[in-house]
Amino acid sequence: MEEKKSAAFKNAVTVLVSLLIAGLFLWLALRGLDYEKIKSSLKKANYFWVAAAAVFGISAYWFRAIRWNLLLEPMGHKISNSNSLWSISFGYLMNLTIPRSGEVARSTALYGVEKVPVDKSFGTIILERVIDLICMMIFLGLTLVFKFEAIKSFYINSGFQPNPLLFSALFIAGILGIALFFKFKENFRRFSFISKIIDFIDGIFEGLKSVFKLKQKSKFILYTACIWICYFFASYLVCFALPETSNFTLADGCFILVVGTLGMIIPASGGIGAFNLAMKFGFMALFISMGKDATAGAELGLAYSFITLPLQILIMLVMGLISIPMLARNRKI
Repeated sequence: MEEKKSAAFKNAVTVLVSLLIAGLFLWLALRGLDYEKIKSSLKKANYFWVAAAAVFGISAYWFRAIRWNLLLEPMGHKISNSNSLWSISFGYLMNLTIPRSGEVARSTALYGVEKVPVDKSFGTIILERVIDLICMMIFLGLTLVFKFEAIKSFYINSGFQPNPLLFSALFIAGILGIALFFKFKENFRRFSFISKIIDFIDGIFEGLKSVFKLKQKSKFILYTACIWICYFFASYLVCFALPETSNFTLADGCFILVVGTLGMIIPASGGIGAFNLAMKFGFMALFISMGKDATAGAELGLAYSFITLPLQILIMLVMGLISIPMLARNRKI
């Protein structure tokens, strides 16, 4: 009983902190702008393009579900694409309540319908995150080539000043920690609790190694490309909904995708506030690089975010709520 109360308290604190972060970033995003101009842009929007973007957003779920099946196959688990889809959808739904809880929820949901061990499926999810980071870096590379001035302006306007020494120290510490774990892990197996943790970590690494055992590498690369093409068009097509941004190029779309992804990394509920602020700075940077007014860019960036973010959250809610009865129906006792 005490453990349940403690867990509930931690979850409540996590949600509260997440909401506070979202509120802070939303306040920073809205500060000093003309709300009437933002409302006017939203009224003029062509929502046909928003619907088209939604199709690509949902398609990304399906491609990710199929790709996850490919990652689990080398470990001897052939799961149905539908169970994969609904487990992913449930995980995204949980992320709306407690940030970063979706990965565990997704693995747990899959165990309920396919009996895939949580540690192994969790390892493949971590692998997915690594692959997603690589894909995002590819888009960042394209953006640096074609929109360098916009990236430079975004860096200046956002006020983000990373400390290279701190990042280097954390990276080295992480490498040393992993090396020490593998060297001394057997010495700690005599402690039952630590042994369970070691087994769980071993399962994660087994999931990570699954990429090297893939039987259908070409399909994996194809589905990965499809996922990010869907992400690209889900963000880019919304630009055509606003008259002022309907002439944005593919390079502008790459820039928006990178900035939006960075905004969603921040642990705010559903990306609220953080995504809005990222779009404000991102569109400011684009407008500055085009020789246009930065304030007008900031207002359009917020208008864009007030279309795109609710669309993403709506998809998460609809797919997530559908996933609950679907997972319950397919649950294995």
